[in-house]
Amino acid sequence: MNLPDSKQKSDSKLNSMSPEEYKSIAKKHEPPGSILKNCLKAFLVGGLICVIGQGIQQFFMSVFHMSTKEAGNPTVAVLIIISVILTSLGVYDKIAQWAGAGTAVPVTGFANSMCSAALEHRAEGLVLGVGASMFKLAGSVIVFGTVAAFIVGIIYALLGIGGH
Repeated sequence: MNLPDSKQKSDSKLNSMSPEEYKSIAKKHEPPGSILKNCLKAFLVGGLICVIGQGIQQFFMSVFHMSTKEAGNPTVAVLIIISVILTSLGVYDKIAQWAGAGTAVPVTGFANSMCSAALEHRAEGLVLGVGASMFKLAGSVIVFGTVAAFIVGIIYALLGIGGH
């Protein structure tokens, strides 16, 4: 492989650096950021997403006279739809850049992840592009959820909780 001289020099310089030297150089180039400021932004955006979800649930409860439990499923569906629309328009990613972890609220964050994977790989076709990419991400979540539910079920059974 023929690399330009400057590229070869920088590669050899990186390879000869100690981890401490690398950390000090990386630290100099790290963007300044306040942990408190980042936490506050994440808290505000995550809280706002939850407040919007609560508002949607209240809407279903008051307009359609649903119980709290009955309003849960349509509320989740609306939050997923909103998240997918905002992701498709590129808005969710801009919010995530500003808010960081605040957009990782489970329902909307997972919908964003799935939609992003689908959009990114749509040129590869519906099955091998969109479907395969979405389920690479979803597979680990589904497996974790299934295993966690199984373990919790075993614990409940052993302790005699929740059975009839």
